[in-house]
Amino acid sequence: MWDYIKNWYNRKFSDPNAVTLFLVLLIGFFTIVFFGPVLAPLLVAIALAYLLEWPVIHLMRLGFGRLAAVILVFLIFMTLGFGLIFFLMPVIWQQGLALIRELPEMILSVQLLLNRLPEMFPGFVNEYQISQLIQSFKTRAITVGEGLIGQSLNSIVNLMGILIYVIVVPLLVLFMLKDRKVLLAHLERLLPQDRRLLSQVGTEMNLQIMNYIRGKALEVVIVGVATYLGFVAFDLRYAALLAVLVGLSVLIPYIGAVVVTIPVALVAVFQFGWSAMFAYVLVTYLIIQALDGNLLVPLLFSEAVSLNPVYIIAAVLFFGGLWGFWGVFFAIPLASLVKAVLTALSTSTSTSTPTSTPTSARSPE
Repeated sequence: MWDYIKNWYNRKFSDPNAVTLFLVLLIGFFTIVFFGPVLAPLLVAIALAYLLEWPVIHLMRLGFGRLAAVILVFLIFMTLGFGLIFFLMPVIWQQGLALIRELPEMILSVQLLLNRLPEMFPGFVNEYQISQLIQSFKTRAITVGEGLIGQSLNSIVNLMGILIYVIVVPLLVLFMLKDRKVLLAHLERLLPQDRRLLSQVGTEMNLQIMNYIRGKALEVVIVGVATYLGFVAFDLRYAALLAVLVGLSVLIPYIGAVVVTIPVALVAVFQFGWSAMFAYVLVTYLIIQALDGNLLVPLLFSEAVSLNPVYIIAAVLFFGGLWGFWGVFFAIPLASLVKAVLTALSTSTSTSTPTSTPTSARSPE
């Protein structure tokens, strides 16, 4: 057993490039695990810089200089950001408070509707099942409500942290875009010389992360706007709040769409009851989700590395448990990173054998 482990270690890590790749990944992993909360504004700025790099590159292709393109993109980004803060956020906040106030009445209404199911479907549903379902729903609702209250209090306490994000993050994004080449040159000086595998993985992940962040931002906007227009067409209450929830749900692959269905169905059944309008709202929501998964995602993520849904869900659970929201957000790129590292190590192993042959052939001379 020990010989097998020793042979595997010698085969995988005899190349200095593989050792460099392993050490950089190990240092990066432990840095984020232990200093993640402190580095959160920097990570947010990096994600936004990746997002804004795409329009900067396109403006440069149209003839703009790097500095002019960066300033123009940054001004548009700040305008949209302040518009989001001063126009959309108050609407969402008001609708969220109204929804919380009406939540007990909604639960009571849903309870009354559920109590009618044994009469409507006597052979399939009984009163005991309905009572257990209602009790479970109440318990979950209380837990979610307590969590929302706790998060609201924490948000008030962390007002200074919010100010840091509002002031410091935009400045970091601006300088990251403006001095991109200088910062990358400084980073290269810190890395060892034997970094062929690291460069291979870095090149692949640079394209992957840029495509992923850009695609996710577009997906959130498109799905959110389409959902808002669909809900407004049916005059559904809390349309803006629900549209934002549906848009943000695409950040969590597979799981987010299932979770956000609960508030959509709850509001719809409270407003329309067991009627045709309720069915129309759910059908519209399901059509948007189907178009997102089968049409929008393949178009936006055409350059992404294909991963099996099992690996994606496992990555969401694992990295989300480690790093919370950002672990969920970057679950697919992190899973792709694992795949790229394994591919690079296997490539290193396969190429190390031919390179040793000429050396042994020259040794007798």
